[in-house]
Amino acid sequence: MNRSLSQQLFLKAQNLIPGGVNSPVRAFRAVGGTPVFMKSAKGAYLFDVDGNRYIDLIGSWGPMILGHAHPEIEEAIIKAVKDSTSFGTPSEREVEMAELIISMVPCIEKVRMVNSGTEACMAAIRVARGYTGKNKIIKFEGCYHGHGDSFLIAAGSGAATFGEPDSLGVTQGVANDTLTVPYNNFEKLEEIVQANKNQIACIIIEPVVGNMGCVLPQAGYLQKIRTLCTKENIVFIFDEVMTGFRLAKGGASELFGVTPDLCTLGKIIGGGLPVGAYGGKAEIMNCVSPAGKVYQAGTLSGNPVAMAAGLAMLTKLKNTPYIYEHLNSITQKITSGIKNELAKYNKNLTINQIGSMYSLFFTEKNVVDFESAKTSNLNQFSVYFNQMLDRGVYLAPSQFESLFVSNAIENQDIEFILEANAQSLKKVFDA
Repeated sequence: MNRSLSQQLFLKAQNLIPGGVNSPVRAFRAVGGTPVFMKSAKGAYLFDVDGNRYIDLIGSWGPMILGHAHPEIEEAIIKAVKDSTSFGTPSEREVEMAELIISMVPCIEKVRMVNSGTEACMAAIRVARGYTGKNKIIKFEGCYHGHGDSFLIAAGSGAATFGEPDSLGVTQGVANDTLTVPYNNFEKLEEIVQANKNQIACIIIEPVVGNMGCVLPQAGYLQKIRTLCTKENIVFIFDEVMTGFRLAKGGASELFGVTPDLCTLGKIIGGGLPVGAYGGKAEIMNCVSPAGKVYQAGTLSGNPVAMAAGLAMLTKLKNTPYIYEHLNSITQKITSGIKNELAKYNKNLTINQIGSMYSLFFTEKNVVDFESAKTSNLNQFSVYFNQMLDRGVYLAPSQFESLFVSNAIENQDIEFILEANAQSLKKVFDA
């Protein structure tokens, strides 16, 4: 597959943009080779600058649940643009969007629009601190909540230790207020809460993790955290930037029947445009300025074009309830086909799947947390990724990222994916 123009663009970009990309995973450092520069997309397909076509299994990292350039979303965007691309004032669409989100997400009584999932998560922990008057937060190893300072913290040496900055520019002072525990390990979580009694403002979690690959919560795990937070007066935050409106119309909160105090959203609510939101109990959200004393602002928050796209997307999802069963069916066909192919090699690699999210881990260990995810054979994943790419299937260029299936994938696309998978696995295991 010829990708010479992508190679030329990447060489040029490296002199103009740090690392040649505007988000690190796009650089293909984990898989080798040259990033693919895209020109257009439609439905289930991406088209690169060299004219190659790929079936897309990342969907812009989640938001393209209906496929690319969906006509109803395109129409809404075009109509909104004619009214102006930005007002910097309140608009009717913001109110409509808030009303729609509140009608769909069980935990949200009030909501504030922002411009990204990162911004939503940063604001949510600030609100939790303001509401509780406490300073420390707990996050989970391998969960990613954006590039805010408080989230770029690596685990400490023990369950009840402070973390260490995981990026230059993050101060030790910030790290001292961030505690990290393993995902799916409730005993360690309880231990760290008790070791920091009456100091924890919030616990933030990806209810289904997408940033160590797709990792599911064990049975009862989220409910146990909910009970602990209630008992200890800790604000429980679901980061549903990935799972919101993807796993169910009410997100993971609806799917698992667990109601957090706050929830962060992104991806899908912009229909592919930059947008985010955070919301939850009215009592907590009333702490946000100008209603309360927790300051958060943004010139482009509630942008009219993003609101129009999000309204079209969420309305479509709300009015098409069977879409989630269909997405699950598509994804199960793909994962079942991969499992059948692995069986030919007597390989019992782990495939985690829930709804339209899945990951193939190149390890035979059950992947339940970041440590088990890291047992994956990264060399094998790199071979697999590049083989799939050369055969026209675009995967996330990292073992530690979930894949996202869109409703635009049809039976012939599934067959194409599984044929590419068969040929790619043969290269992996014959190497």
